[in-house]
Amino acid sequence: MGRHVTVNGKAYKVEVESKGGAPKVARVAAAPAPAVMSAPAAPTPAVAGAGAVIAPLPGRILRVNVKVGDEVARGDTLAVLEAMKMENNIPAPTAGKVTAVHVAVGSDVAQNQAILDIG
Repeated sequence: MGRHVTVNGKAYKVEVESKGGAPKVARVAAAPAPAVMSAPAAPTPAVAGAGAVIAPLPGRILRVNVKVGDEVARGDTLAVLEAMKMENNIPAPTAGKVTAVHVAVGSDVAQNQAILDIG
């Protein structure tokens, strides 16, 4: 049986020959099902004490505005942290009494490091 085909603009006459019999079916193994992966667990911040005020990002302590025994109100600026050439106020998350100060002016702190405790 003659057929005409065109490839890249050039015409060809081809002959197709039938060999008879049933067509052969090639069996292809199915791809394995993709493995179900759960999302990685979010990193947990360093655990500090219940009343700990922690550094929100790494930096250097510029000022500590409180000392042990001081009463603070929620929102009071407890310390100032320099990070990425910006000054960041560290507010009191709750009212209470300062029970410990863990940093000094000029000290470097890591993210989630306890700066002070409020009891």
